[in-house]
Amino acid sequence: MIIYRNVYLLKVIAVYFFKKTLLSLLLLNTCLALAESVDHQAVLKQLHLPEGFKIAVYADNVPNARSLALGDNGVVFVGTGAEGSVYAVQDSNNDGIAEQRHIIASNLTMPNGVAYKDGALYVAEINRIIRFDHIIQQLAKPPTPVVIFDQFPSDKHHGWKYLRFGPDNKLYTAVGAPCNICNPDKDIYASLVRLNPDGSDFEIIAKGIRNTVGFDWQPETHALFFTDNGRDYLGEDMPPDELNHGSVKGEHFGYPYCHGGDIPDPELAADKKCSQFTAPAWKFKAHIAPLGIRFYQGKQFPVEYKNQLFVAQHGSWNRTEPQGYRVALVKFNQGNAISEQDFISGWLTPDGKVLGRPVDILTLPNGSLLISDDKLGVIYKVSYQEK
Repeated sequence: MIIYRNVYLLKVIAVYFFKKTLLSLLLLNTCLALAESVDHQAVLKQLHLPEGFKIAVYADNVPNARSLALGDNGVVFVGTGAEGSVYAVQDSNNDGIAEQRHIIASNLTMPNGVAYKDGALYVAEINRIIRFDHIIQQLAKPPTPVVIFDQFPSDKHHGWKYLRFGPDNKLYTAVGAPCNICNPDKDIYASLVRLNPDGSDFEIIAKGIRNTVGFDWQPETHALFFTDNGRDYLGEDMPPDELNHGSVKGEHFGYPYCHGGDIPDPELAADKKCSQFTAPAWKFKAHIAPLGIRFYQGKQFPVEYKNQLFVAQHGSWNRTEPQGYRVALVKFNQGNAISEQDFISGWLTPDGKVLGRPVDILTLPNGSLLISDDKLGVIYKVSYQEK
């Protein structure tokens, strides 16, 4: 009887401590969730925008959110890098917050690039492009993807790809250099390429591009502009990162022989002259890592923003004093870039703390902007309202 009582008492004690531990864990998780929400709001308070503009969190819980693509019915597709998933988020009730979130695919190989056309979602992994047909009707249970092209290299260094449809209805992407600085042994490296939506008619249209993870077409001219991240280890302030303008098929933009239009590479320039290559349309500061870009074509912002270029500057990783970590506005006049200024700053604090890293930019039908942040795993919404 004494043994029975002791066993019973031990069971009661065990159950008590189990419940107490479980309650503590639940409280801890609740606190963490609240802390994460507070962190988002704290970050927003640090951000600086021009007068009349507001920024809010459109979607959170999107780990490593990178490239953005707009589908039908307001669905926004989100590619990621090492996280390996593709998401869809949707603001169904038009309250400015995406209350729906779907995982379209998981365990992919750095599926950074996403593009949408004619009911299908295209996703660029490192070595292939896949397509999800009739995706809007199947967000909760996505179909098995179709592989449309699988002949890209498998190098992870500068391997993730941006993906966009051009005005010619071709699918554009890029293949980065598999190194910091080298002369790749295959033509496909350090190139901009395009192909048909079914994967046919693959062609290289430009060379000498170290690593572009963002491009767009100028509204008035349909001219292609793209960012390029300059090489490392030439110094903290050189070479500049680039905004390039592709005007004809077959152009060479300098890598690995020339950087920023006028800096011969000390290792690989040899007898090459910078005058042989197409110079940048605009030079950014070194190592700011310009990624996604978007010419603004919405009607919500003031008229001076019409057809001007927003640039997500992901931020430096190897400067003594970091720089970037902002969204810049590059102003154009008569088709040419003429100036650069802050549009959103504050992700980099005065003491060097990094609060977020903008990656890509998307214009919604109502004219507001979405901006992805792969550090916090959120998508911001920027809107404008006259007083």
